[in-house]
Amino acid sequence: MPKNNHSLGIIPARFASTRFPGKPLVEINGKSMIMRVYEQAVKSSLNEVVVATDDKRIFEHIKSSNGRVVMTSPFHKTGTDRCAEVAAMQAFSSFDLIVNVQGDEPFIQPAQIDLVLTFMKNNTSFSVCTLAKKISDHSKLFDPNTVKVVFDKYGKALYFSRSTIPFVKQVPNDEPGNALNVYKHVGIYGFRNSTLLEVTSLPSSPLEEAESLEQLRWMENGYSIGVQITDIETIGVDLPGDLERLTT
Repeated sequence: MPKNNHSLGIIPARFASTRFPGKPLVEINGKSMIMRVYEQAVKSSLNEVVVATDDKRIFEHIKSSNGRVVMTSPFHKTGTDRCAEVAAMQAFSSFDLIVNVQGDEPFIQPAQIDLVLTFMKNNTSFSVCTLAKKISDHSKLFDPNTVKVVFDKYGKALYFSRSTIPFVKQVPNDEPGNALNVYKHVGIYGFRNSTLLEVTSLPSSPLEEAESLEQLRWMENGYSIGVQITDIETIGVDLPGDLERLTT
């Protein structure tokens, strides 16, 4: 796939994670998690990739590995806010499309990033794009850390939730059939630069506070989120125990 014009990948990374301090620098088979994400993103069609951090240890680590990195404020509440700070910097203001690549998805595939880029390039009516994958692990259906998403036939997100949506009335909750129509949200976002700056300036919303999901704030304010389906399984790292599930 040829490189898209003016596309920037931003990987937000902070050291002081409440549930897993130092997570970006944890080694996975001899390589830090943040460098695994960075190297995967560089293989995609993004024009440029940069790590956005608030920690000197992460900054120096990326620099020593010949990666591009910028320091950002330590006061951001979300990775999206950190991305917006970078997008507003003069050095990056010319980029039309911004992709927020999660720093705790060490095996994100370049094809998944390209899927987001292609959608944003070809669907100008959408402000944001993200990914979803059909749930195959029944245990994830009722896991609040696995965010679910429902969308219409045009790929427009209808709702995100930590609950199991849609509720399948004909199938008991404890039967695998309940997973037939349930998709998990894969946390990568494509934004138009102006949209990213707009959504991060909005006040928190009722649905966002109820579910603790920032994308609901965007939807409550009328922003359309496109959803593309991926068949590639990703494993995010939220807790130290998640490392045991990772393989290369």
